[in-house]
Amino acid sequence: MAMDLFEKLEKVGEGTYGKVYRAREKATGKIVALKKTRLHEDEEGVPPTTLREVSILRMLSRDPHVVRLMDVKQGQNKEGRTVLYLVFEYMDTDLKKFIRTFRQSGENIPAQTVKSLMYQLCKGVAFCHGHGILHRDLKPHNLLMDRKTQMLKIADLGLARAFTLPIKKYTHEILTLWYRAPEVLLGCTHYSTAVDMWSNLCYISIVAELVTKQALFPGDSELQQLLHIFRLTKQCL
Repeated sequence: MAMDLFEKLEKVGEGTYGKVYRAREKATGKIVALKKTRLHEDEEGVPPTTLREVSILRMLSRDPHVVRLMDVKQGQNKEGRTVLYLVFEYMDTDLKKFIRTFRQSGENIPAQTVKSLMYQLCKGVAFCHGHGILHRDLKPHNLLMDRKTQMLKIADLGLARAFTLPIKKYTHEILTLWYRAPEVLLGCTHYSTAVDMWSNLCYISIVAELVTKQALFPGDSELQQLLHIFRLTKQCL
């Protein structure tokens, strides 16, 4: 059983995918992150989305700026239903929390820190794109960090897809609204690496958020999001 190998210490995240725990590997004492993925009873075997995420993580985990998938374990919950545990290296914070700390203190993030974090992000994105992978959901919450070393790693590849040439059709309902590229907001379904480049602001939203400690385009709808972008673009012309 998977949970015979680990001791859950605390829940650190939850979403539609399931839950994430900080846990200790009993044999070594190593701290890891356990992502518990729900397996639906009406589906046979492991959901294709989970298989895709594991496959992509296996491909990308060699890069120091992509979170490392260490193992995949199968177990059962209290109701006896099958669950899948993805075992990741543990990172103790994320970029969203890092920015919030500075916002609450009123301090500015040092310019050198901003440069370092963006360099690491660009390296990670370049590695993903170099291996034919679109992340499609880059945002501060999905960028994990080590508080002490300020190492940054791209995480949460649940929406990631392999891209090909010629570019094939994808859904336009991707990415958290605030970080969604204009062409996607306008309904484009044929897109490529540009959607990731817009998200990370050498590349627009994430660098701006690092500097201002506020989201650059905090829209409540796709239309309002476009208006935010157009207003700023007009000011820059």
